[in-house]
Amino acid sequence: MRSHYFFTSVTRCSDLWSQPFKTQKLDRSQWGTGDFVVGRATGERNRLWECETKTGRMADMVRGDLMVGALGRRAATLEGVGDWREALESRELEALTSAGLLGRATSISPMLPDLMRLEYLGHATRNGQKLGMMDFVLPARPAKLDIPVILIIGTSMSAGKTSSGQVIVRALNYLGLNVVATKLTGAARYRDILKFRDAGAREVFDFVDAGLPSTVCTEPVFRSALELMLSKIAACDADVLVAEAGASPLEPYNGGIVIEYLRDLTRFTVLCASDPYAVLGVQMAYGNGMKADLVSGPAANTTAAVSLVKELSGHRALSLLDRNTYPELVSLLTTALKQ
Repeated sequence: MRSHYFFTSVTRCSDLWSQPFKTQKLDRSQWGTGDFVVGRATGERNRLWECETKTGRMADMVRGDLMVGALGRRAATLEGVGDWREALESRELEALTSAGLLGRATSISPMLPDLMRLEYLGHATRNGQKLGMMDFVLPARPAKLDIPVILIIGTSMSAGKTSSGQVIVRALNYLGLNVVATKLTGAARYRDILKFRDAGAREVFDFVDAGLPSTVCTEPVFRSALELMLSKIAACDADVLVAEAGASPLEPYNGGIVIEYLRDLTRFTVLCASDPYAVLGVQMAYGNGMKADLVSGPAANTTAAVSLVKELSGHRALSLLDRNTYPELVSLLTTALKQ
C-alpha cells in the first residue's frame, strides 16, 4: 500500500516510506501544526495537481491518488493564504503548496486555478500515537555561528532570491570557499535549497530540518527552530554561509528575526525586488534598519530599471542572471568578505 502514496517533500526528514504506519482519523481537537496526514485527491484536475516528492522531483497526480503531507499555514502575497485550522469543521483539505503543506485556503489569487483538494483520510500513526515533523528532528549540540554571511532578502515571493542565491554560491565556489547554504524562512519547497546544492553548496538546510512545514508560526516557535538550524550550520565548519530569507521580512514568515540574528555576521546583503518601486517601499518600511549592498531580481532586469533603482533608493543594482555582471559580483563579494 505504501507504494501508492505520494510522499511530499515535507516528509523528507521522516521514515514514513520505509517503516510501517497506520492511517487513523483523529478528532479535530487532536490536530496540530506539522502533523503528518493522508489525503485522497478529489475534484477536477488542473495544472496544480503536482506533488514535490521527498527527493525534490515533481510528480503528476490524478484523482484518487494518496498524498502524505503536513498540516501548516501559508501567507503568500502573490499566490494564496491558508491555514489548517480552517479545516476543523470539514473533512476536506487543500494542498497549499506542492511540497505537501496542507490546510484550507482562505484567499487565493484569481490568476491561479483551484487548489488540489484532498479528502482527509486520517493522521499517520504508530502505536496509536500521531506522527509529526517534530518527531523526526535530529538534535544538534548548541553552537554559535561565527562565519561570514551573505544574506538574501526580498520584497516578496518570486522576487529572484533563489536564482540570485545560485549565482552567489557559484561565485563563492569560484573563489575557492567552502559554502553552506540555507533557506531560513518561507513555505516548504525542497527544490529551492536543492538549487543551492546543485550550484556547489556543500551542505544545505531549511526549516523542514527543524520540524516546521512553514515559518508562519509564533515567534518563540520560530526562534527555537532558527537556533537549531544555525547550530546545525555551525557544525559544518564552512567558510561562508549563503542565507535566504524566503518571502519578505515584512510578511508573517519571521524574516525580520533572521535579519536580527544574523546582523553581526552579515557581510553582504542582496535585496531581490519585483520592481524599483518595491525597493523604495522596503527602504521606507525599514528606514535605517535595512541596508542593501546590492539590488537584484526583476528590479535589475534592464538598464532602465537599474537607473530607476539608483534614482529612487540610491542602491546599486545588478542583474545576476546576466553573465556580463559576474566579474563585478565576484569583486563585490571578495571585498565584502575581507571586512
